[in-house]
Amino acid sequence: MSQPEKTIQLNPVTIHPTSVMTGDRDRSRFLYYQLKMSIQRAERIDIIVSFLMESGVRMLLKDLRAALERQVPIRILTGNYLGITQPSALYLIKKELGEQVDLRFYNETGRSFHPKSYMFHYPGYSEIYIGSSNVSRSALTSGIEWNYRFSSETDSRNFLMFYETFNDLFQNHSIVIDDAELKRYSKNWHKPAVSADLARYDLAEESSKDVTVNQKVSSTSDVGANADADTDADAKETTDTGAVFLFQPRGVQIEALYALRDSRAEGATKGLVQAATGIGKTYLAAFDSAGYQHVLFVAHREEILKQAAISFRNVRRSEDYGFFCGWEKATDRSVIFASVATLGREEYLTEQYFPSDYFDYIVIDEFHHAVNEQYRRIIRYFHPKFLLGLTATPERMDGRDIYEICDYNVPYELSLREAINKGVLVPFHYYGVYDATDYSSVHLVRGHYDEQELTALYRGNMNRHDLIYKHYRKYHSRRALGFCCSRAHAEEMAGEFSQRGIPSVAVYSNANGEFSEERDRAVERLRQEEIRVIFSVDMFNEGLDIASVDLVMFLRPTESPIVFLQQLGRGLRTSKGKEYLTVLDFIGNYEMAGKCLGLLSGDGHAEAESGAANTESGTEPKYPDGCQVDFDIHLIDLFEEMGKRSLTMKERIGQEYRRIRELQNGKVPTRMELFTYMQGDIYEYCIRHAKENPFRRYLEFVKEQGDLTEAEEQLYGSICREFIAILETTDMQKVYKMPILYSFYNHGELRMEVTEEQVLAAWKEFFDTGTNWKDFHAGITYEEYRKMSDRQHLSKAKSMPVKFLKSSGKGFFIEKEGFVLAIREELRAWITNPALVAQMKDILEYRTMEYYRRRYVAEKVD
Repeated sequence: MSQPEKTIQLNPVTIHPTSVMTGDRDRSRFLYYQLKMSIQRAERIDIIVSFLMESGVRMLLKDLRAALERQVPIRILTGNYLGITQPSALYLIKKELGEQVDLRFYNETGRSFHPKSYMFHYPGYSEIYIGSSNVSRSALTSGIEWNYRFSSETDSRNFLMFYETFNDLFQNHSIVIDDAELKRYSKNWHKPAVSADLARYDLAEESSKDVTVNQKVSSTSDVGANADADTDADAKETTDTGAVFLFQPRGVQIEALYALRDSRAEGATKGLVQAATGIGKTYLAAFDSAGYQHVLFVAHREEILKQAAISFRNVRRSEDYGFFCGWEKATDRSVIFASVATLGREEYLTEQYFPSDYFDYIVIDEFHHAVNEQYRRIIRYFHPKFLLGLTATPERMDGRDIYEICDYNVPYELSLREAINKGVLVPFHYYGVYDATDYSSVHLVRGHYDEQELTALYRGNMNRHDLIYKHYRKYHSRRALGFCCSRAHAEEMAGEFSQRGIPSVAVYSNANGEFSEERDRAVERLRQEEIRVIFSVDMFNEGLDIASVDLVMFLRPTESPIVFLQQLGRGLRTSKGKEYLTVLDFIGNYEMAGKCLGLLSGDGHAEAESGAANTESGTEPKYPDGCQVDFDIHLIDLFEEMGKRSLTMKERIGQEYRRIRELQNGKVPTRMELFTYMQGDIYEYCIRHAKENPFRRYLEFVKEQGDLTEAEEQLYGSICREFIAILETTDMQKVYKMPILYSFYNHGELRMEVTEEQVLAAWKEFFDTGTNWKDFHAGITYEEYRKMSDRQHLSKAKSMPVKFLKSSGKGFFIEKEGFVLAIREELRAWITNPALVAQMKDILEYRTMEYYRRRYVAEKVD
């Protein structure tokens, strides 16, 4: 027998139950409110829709969560055809409702799938809503959607036909959306055109609501991801003076939060989120850290700290934050925003300012800077429950390996290609323009072009000014950024454009030129179209975006993959009416010409060859959806000519070693330092070519460079040379040998033999670190690992790595009574030698990181 239904009070109207829902402007005909009433009474819930969108899922979350708390079973069957179902909608269900919801994809490609039905089961009867509404905001509210409700009491025959068909589809024609399936779906998801239309309908419905806002909160960074905060009744908080928007994660932020939570559940204490500019990484950090009491946010620019403070305040809705930088030294706030230049000084990394365990959660923004000593000092000093690195920079850009700092734990990454394909960023139309300026006299010093030499080339260069102006005018830009090499260069470009009728300004630190303007003022004027171009020096590489920028100009040689991607990313944010970003790259015969163009494929790998060179050789690069890449014909010839003058790889390896030594003020790099700073393409070559790989016989390599110390020369001429070579080259397809070798290393107090207790301690220390437990054996869960006994651990250690070290160690690892394993006696005289200790430490650290790198690459391929 049906029970009387509740009503919903929406001042000034009351929503009564109805069986006919037609949407439009009459809120009493919204499907959403009828579903809400049914969810609140149901004992079982079944939903079958052709697609799910984040906007609709978010509306139903609160009531579905309440139903789960009442132990109500929920089944949802949706479609994956053409990608209309948004991955973020699925992640939102998984993140907020967990495994209690049985979530599945319809899995027959030979038949179309367009049902829209909601079934609710009560004591003694059931009811079904059937019609045209999928799960999206507009479909549940004011979209013109027709839905009808009837119950098993009024039409049991037809209800049963629908219900039995649902059961058949759910049980026999579906696949479970587990984490692996969801990750696969998201990785391959491209935003379809119809999805963009549906999102526009949602936005129109959202913006039409009459909502009073008593607190306007926004941020100049990440605003694109969150400024359109949800205005549904469940997404705002009513106060005496009105309603306040609650900032909530959107789109790929939901996916990243899900991945971070899972990573911590698996024991991770640090992780890196690598995602293209534009997803709102600062807001992501604010959302992820919201449950932690003491949070530290570290960045290298004070303007980034100020912008981050706004984002965190919006999410935490608290004024309990402070800064630790030049103008303020706050130490007693829940959230501290610190500049690395200040906090990274040894005088501040003391108990007097912050105990080492003071912060529960640490965010390192622009994580690619973290290889620098001040960042490392901060990371070494503090011991948070979790450390999050944020970067838009793909792996090993600029030869700086940031992954080692987080043990290659990358819970979430979104490449430039994926971000554009998902519609998070707009496509780019890139034009490589031939610049006849002769760069042959310009020198690279420590990887950077000489600023004064470049400025001298550009000043008064009317041919180049004409070239830049001519191409700028071709693309009818309304708001543009031009990246210059120096203050004088930016001033001259702003003056040239202004004199030609294009209002422009120069922006740089401590600006005092005729055409210069303070950055925030310039940004606002560009937004208002009072000016058309900002010519900048370094100021816009990081931390600030103008979403409406439609053109960027690279007006200086690109010397760095990081800077190339940062400058490209300045204009890729989505904005109303913006279909794509135009990129003008003026390329001449400078040393690094074309080296970064492989990044335009957006997959996160910079190839040694340019995109143009690949095209010429017949291997057309695959660019993200909607992107175009075009080069002047003269550039094709230029790249070919420069390719003929390239060094051999052996020469490049030696040159790279010397570059890194120079980078360290003449200090001979260790293996770890060479690994950390080596250019990515060179390192990959070394790994693939054992004979030329310096990491396999590093003492020999350094001797060839004439850089061995006297102590290292003694090692080189002794039995230690072969022992070191064994440590460098012993096969490590599995990681099991590593903790055994660490037991001999013993934190710098080398041992000649190891007992069961010593092996067990090193073994567990290694596998208990972060997510190393995953390498214990395939398919093991974290819970299974944690339940393992010491006896099981020791059995594994003795059965595999000990056995293989004895058989493959060329007699250096031997049996000895009373011990698990020992080192041959001839090494006893060297066991306390500081040079040998340093070599062993360096080898183990490098090989550990190289193993993590290989594991990370393998996981990406999977």
